[in-house]
Amino acid sequence: MSMPIPEYLNHIDGAWVRSQGGRTFDNVNPADVRETIGRFQASASADAEAAVAAASAAFDGWRRTPISQRARILLKAADDIEAHADDYARDLTREEGKQLALARDEFLRSAQTLRFYAVECQTLGGETYAQDDAGMVVYSVREPLGVVSVISPWNFPASIPARKLAPALAAGNTVIFKPSTDAPLSGLRLVESLVRAGLPRGVLNFLTGRPGEVGPVITTSAAIRAISFTGSTAAGQAIHRTVHLTTRLQMELGGKNPLVVMEDADLDLAVDLAVKGGFSLTGQACTGTSRLIVHRNVKAAFTERLLARVAGLRIGNGLTPGMDLGPLASSRQLDNVLRYIDIGRGEATHLVGGDRLDGPEHAHGYYVSPAVFTDVAPDMRIAREEIFGPVLAILECGSYAEAIALANDTEYGLSAAIATRNPRYAHDFLHDIQSGTAKVNRTTTGNLINAPFGGVRNSSTSTFRESGRAGLEFFTQVKTVYRGV
Repeated sequence: MSMPIPEYLNHIDGAWVRSQGGRTFDNVNPADVRETIGRFQASASADAEAAVAAASAAFDGWRRTPISQRARILLKAADDIEAHADDYARDLTREEGKQLALARDEFLRSAQTLRFYAVECQTLGGETYAQDDAGMVVYSVREPLGVVSVISPWNFPASIPARKLAPALAAGNTVIFKPSTDAPLSGLRLVESLVRAGLPRGVLNFLTGRPGEVGPVITTSAAIRAISFTGSTAAGQAIHRTVHLTTRLQMELGGKNPLVVMEDADLDLAVDLAVKGGFSLTGQACTGTSRLIVHRNVKAAFTERLLARVAGLRIGNGLTPGMDLGPLASSRQLDNVLRYIDIGRGEATHLVGGDRLDGPEHAHGYYVSPAVFTDVAPDMRIAREEIFGPVLAILECGSYAEAIALANDTEYGLSAAIATRNPRYAHDFLHDIQSGTAKVNRTTTGNLINAPFGGVRNSSTSTFRESGRAGLEFFTQVKTVYRGV
């Protein structure tokens, strides 16, 4: 007998509630679509309006809550996340597809993020300014913005919302949180931990649903003082065009991230960087490597080693130990990646992979073998457009100058790396690359909790960074005080 499908609710104004319209949607396991993870609320504008009203009503009380008390709630929530990390990780793997160990690490990182901001928020202050009037003191203070919206993607459904929610709450803002409909359960688990930690009613409101239904309310309303969004560049541009004048934006958008492999590179290291950067998370990372710009003197040797590594990658359910790649996250992702692989076959030289897997272990999931193309020209679509899947394109260069020109020949600028032993190459690359993150002999993926993160060009609004102190500053505004005695 089949088990009943669990139904998950919105959290609005301190209560777990169904959508006012009574509609729901199902979330399925991308590794085996025969399994339904849960049934979620297909919220409509009325639900979003209720969330905005609840957050607005709760703001004054929350902003007046002592900073030490807000910090204690974040610390308690971090402890709760760690206590449930094994169960939360299994939920994440079942709804998104990544390996179980990576899912567990993601929740542990989320707990660490909450702890970081619990401390950091207690050190964020203003400045005192010199002036000539002995009867006056002039200083600045940082205050919360008000009601803010957090809109997060499905590829890191715990750690990305954690790095938005933690600084927003720590700074004294009230929040409306909408996760992706492709992975809503992990976001709900974060909310459960924060609620159990003692967040007051209305401070954090959680709702699920399609962007077209709830998005306009939580982005275009004048009550929304800030939006922190991670997703596609097209979606970010749509939000940017419609927000109110007084709404502050923080956006982390698309990428087409290069790994430059110079003629002096350690090729084993370079291949490792390419595989980890390009194929970890099945290529579904905004900072994932998608372009390999390889010096012609080592291109043949590098490609041979790369193909040998790719041939040994294991593809399967993230709950199965030893898998290197899981499924793509949704049928939409599967169709998009297969479409680009067909485009690549018509543009460049196809070396390996790109097949829909349909064996006994893969027949009911969204599995694609990792693909590698060579003889890729910079004007080809697979070299220019974000694919967001396990596809690597090899472009040839003959010098450092040609490599940096190819690396910068993109509308994006999120992350970039170089593999080299030459200090001059490394030094010049860090200055010459047009990217928000630049790395030497490291993967394009990954960033620290305490360091700012964001892109340039169409990878960001180029305004406020996420993570670190910059992430906290985004959720505050400066007031300058002139006080006479």
